[in-house]
Formats: sequence, structure tokens, C-alpha cells
Amino acid sequence: MAYIEMVHSFKRYHMGDITITANNDVSFGIERGELAIILGSSGAGKSTVLNILGGMDTNSEGKVIIDGVDISDFNAKQLTDYRRNNIGFVFQFYNLVANLTASELVKNAADPVQTLVDVGLGDRIDNFPAQLSGGEQQRVAIARAVAKNPKILLCDEPTGALDYHTGKQVLRILQDMSRKRGATVVIVTHNSAIAPIADRVIRMHDARVKSIETNEHPMDIEELEW
Repeated sequence: MAYIEMVHSFKRYHMGDITITANNDVSFGIERGELAIILGSSGAGKSTVLNILGGMDTNSEGKVIIDGVDISDFNAKQLTDYRRNNIGFVFQFYNLVANLTASELVKNAADPVQTLVDVGLGDRIDNFPAQLSGGEQQRVAIARAVAKNPKILLCDEPTGALDYHTGKQVLRILQDMSRKRGATVVIVTHNSAIAPIADRVIRMHDARVKSIETNEHPMDIEELEW
């Protein structure tokens, strides 16, 4: 059994008499420590998958098995505990509290300064978000997400608001999280150019999984061009 498994998972939203199926019989597995990319255009259902894996939403039908435990039947308290103890989130927009410094934003880390050094921000520990570039803010957001050493790091378009070079810096950090720290990293993106860095690529289209590819030799981010 894979570390993460979605098994015949459906997510339906009801709006009056209309039913919208955001995930339609989605099945895939991701192994522990992999960097997996869920790839698809807007509306493909990939962010819904991410929200369900992160316990921010629940599926309507099917199983969501994390490390042998089916979280699809969890109640609200169980989901809160699951998120707190297992999951780190990184979003396209950084959601940083404006009146906290970088070190205060990662205060849950055992060593906030070292956590910021690890993402290349050792000289920015006392800066507020408004004093940081977009790429620096995203690296603070990553530091905040990894501060509690999550088992699974879920990233929704983490480079979507960044330029090419800054995006590569962020992807390097995420690839290192998988390779050096053993975290299971799941990146949702529409950018197919970054697929070669992944151990596994799950392509979604029209709420379904279209294909799953494994990469025996993922490309190092420094070699990637797009």
C-alpha cells in the first residue's frame, strides 16, 4: 500500500438543483518521501484533491488513506488534529501576518533562525512581510509550513506568483524537502514544464485522473529550463 492513496474518490457540490462533480472517481497512490506533481488546467479538480488530502475538505465517496488510515470518515476534531500533526501547506499567495517578522512567523520551529537560514533568509529574520520580495515572502511561507516538520507538504501553485528565477529557488527548496528531509511533497500546478523534477506526475483533466507517470531519474531543478 502506498503512503498516500485516493481510492475511487468523488467530490460533489450541490448548488440548488445542480450537482457539480469536482472529483470524478479519482484514484492514485504516492509513496513516502516522493515529490509528486498533480498537473492540470484550471478546473481540472487538482486543488480539490489537495484540499481533501490536507483535511481542509472531505470527499463525498471513496477512500482517502494516509499511512494506512482512512481519513475520509474523520469528524471535524479528527481532521483538525490530522492537519495539525501531519500537514504543512504552501499556497500561491503567502497569507503572512503583516505585523509579524519572519522569525515570529516561524515561531513554531524548534529553531526559527535555522529554519529561515535553510530557505536562504538568514539575513531577513527581523524583516516584516512588506519589507520582503514576493520570492522571499514565499520562502517565509515555506519555512512556516516546514517549521513543525510535517510528514506531508501540500503546495498549491507555489510558484504561480513568482518570476522564473525566484520560482526555481522555491522549487529547489521543495525538492530538497523531499530528497534531504524525507518529506512527502505534493505540488499542484498548471505548469507542465516543471513535471521532470517530480518522482511522480499525476495528470488531471475534467475532474478525473488522465494519466500517472513515474520518473526513475527526476531532473535536478538546476537543470530545468522553461
